[in-house]
Amino acid sequence: MQLKPEDLEASGYLLMDRLEHMDLVPFVRKYLAVRTFYSNLYYAFNFLFFGLSGYFLIRHWKLGGFTLGDGLTHFSYGIAMAFLLVPVHEFIHVLAYKSQGAMHTSYDANLRKFYFLAVADRFVANRKEFQIVALAPFVVITIAGVIAFFLAPVVWKMTMLGLLLTHTAFCSGDFGLLSYFNYHKDKDVVTYDDRGNKLSFFYEKS
Repeated sequence: MQLKPEDLEASGYLLMDRLEHMDLVPFVRKYLAVRTFYSNLYYAFNFLFFGLSGYFLIRHWKLGGFTLGDGLTHFSYGIAMAFLLVPVHEFIHVLAYKSQGAMHTSYDANLRKFYFLAVADRFVANRKEFQIVALAPFVVITIAGVIAFFLAPVVWKMTMLGLLLTHTAFCSGDFGLLSYFNYHKDKDVVTYDDRGNKLSFFYEKS
């Protein structure tokens, strides 16, 4: 959007919510617990990859494609790879922000509460722009993981399933925020980050 934060109220927007980044986890949990399109999508993908992992492990163990130990070991490799992809995930968020016009982007993290953020300081994003930013890492990494799954040898397919399941779980923050927008789908909602104060604001058009 072309609007600046200080222009929102003059343009008819009213403050809805003020989110401290330290409180991101309970905020996300609240809106993942609400039945919206994006919360349902999040759980559907988690159940899909969890079910595929269990099915593939048992099926190929019984068929002799690999031992149970090898299957679980390679699955754990995928979990570890998902942790290593966290910086890539956030970098994709930053690229998506820049594609929507954000100029001042950065990162924030809290290892104790285990959250990582790509921040676009004082960039006002509307619903469509925020959806692009929030979904970009999930879409890119999931597509890459699925392609790798089909190209990988049998036992390494377990690695790709471990990666896909864990990365999808790690996308809870993105889907939680998308669920917030979807919960307020009857309103014209915009958001922006205040990097210095570690806050995010949500406004609706009055």
